Amino acid sequence: MEAEAAKFIGAGLAVIALAGVGLGIGNIFSTLISSIARNPAVQPKVFPVGILGFALTEAVALFALLIAFLILFA
Repeated sequence: MEAEAAKFIGAGLAVIALAGVGLGIGNIFSTLISSIARNPAVQPKVFPVGILGFALTEAVALFALLIAFLILFA
């Protein structure tokens, strides 16, 4: 019984990273929209960098979720 409670606590701690990921994705897209609104000519250069930042930030979320599932089900 205590081992199962420890699993839940560990999985909850592993998922805390998702809060940072949400803030990071919001920051990436707000900055992207702001920069394109200020200078629309840079859109072809800035947009791929924003999508790359989104993908790398989302990868952190997937790793955190993977760790939580490993703690719960392994």
